[in-house]
Amino acid sequence: MRTLIAKLGLTAAVLGCGLQFAAADTANIWVRADGSNFMPRIVDAFNKANKDQVKLDIIPNAEIIPKYGAAAAGGTAPDALSLDLIYTPSFAAAGQLEDITDWAKSLPYFSSLSPAHVKTGTYKDHIYGLPFSADASVLIWNKKLFKQAGLDPEKGPANWAEIEADAEKVNALGGNIKGFYFSGNCGGCNIFTFTPLIWASGGDILSEDGSKATLDSPQLRGAIDLYRSMVKKDLVPAGAQTDTGANFFAAFAAGNIGISPSGAFAIGALNTQYPNVDYGVTFLPGKDGNWSSFAGGDNFVVTKGTKKLAVVKEFLDFAYSLEGQTILAKYGSLPVRGDIAKDALKDLDPRYQIAAEAMAKGKTPYSVVFNDLINSANGPWTQMINEVFFGDDVDGAIANAQETMQSIIDQAPQK
Repeated sequence: MRTLIAKLGLTAAVLGCGLQFAAADTANIWVRADGSNFMPRIVDAFNKANKDQVKLDIIPNAEIIPKYGAAAAGGTAPDALSLDLIYTPSFAAAGQLEDITDWAKSLPYFSSLSPAHVKTGTYKDHIYGLPFSADASVLIWNKKLFKQAGLDPEKGPANWAEIEADAEKVNALGGNIKGFYFSGNCGGCNIFTFTPLIWASGGDILSEDGSKATLDSPQLRGAIDLYRSMVKKDLVPAGAQTDTGANFFAAFAAGNIGISPSGAFAIGALNTQYPNVDYGVTFLPGKDGNWSSFAGGDNFVVTKGTKKLAVVKEFLDFAYSLEGQTILAKYGSLPVRGDIAKDALKDLDPRYQIAAEAMAKGKTPYSVVFNDLINSANGPWTQMINEVFFGDDVDGAIANAQETMQSIIDQAPQK
């Protein structure tokens, strides 16, 4: 009997080990190609440190939204997704995301997570997405050209008048040098870099809940006048009018543009690919000062009904740790935890600290139909900006965009 009991005990121990081994699990996570620099590195670090594993798929930027929508509808979606934060309300409204409200609010650092990301991750007072990666819009200037133009190379423009005045002085250097650049036919570029000029001046293009279009305001018209004035004075290259975003960063990187609105991503790109460009970074200012930023990047969302929620939570906990935030910062994403952002960035270019501050106080327009309103090449925002910057009928373009945006909003499910 003692022998039998011993054998049974040994068998139970072996089975226990087997059960423990079998408990290791793998979750499938997708990320858009914009995250292909940092995401594989943080997944690799997680996999090396944990029994549970993550299988990563990198999806082309243009394919990830329709591909995820189709996969979610067909029951073949990944367990989780690093999703452009602006699309979180749309997928939440479609019922394709897991409600993670209790988990999110239980995180001891929840109040330190990027507010703009959390806002776009919320639908009908429930949380469906948490901050994962981040970018911020900033203003960059070429210090070499500033010095040649007789400007202080260490001082960037702090209001609209200074932007135009500094751009004029740089432009006066002549040749192929121009004072200012923006992508004039890119809706996504201009929501990222033009809208903060409006926010910083006290205006907005949408109500807080996304239910009303608020385009026709003195702040929007003032920001439009700034751009139109610089275009009229030939401070902006002619190619800006048709640029759909291809030269959003490349124009400044070429070294002959004085000032350009851009993003935090430009810091790493300039440092590694264009080390000869001496540049400064500052905030996007309002008409009379103040500043604002678009808080961009991705939310981390969980597919409704996934069986791998435990692994997904474990991975996100790692991403939110100081080690995880440092990896993200080192390879191209601003930290999304404000309480440890400085520590995560301490060994990097100090200009990232400016971008991190911009992101932490940044805004992201909330809408369940963001793509139809803003990003679509045929949408009201894109159609309006090109006309108001370069066309003749500013009043008509604003009125048409206001009416079209409101019509799209009224036909959509609301927050």
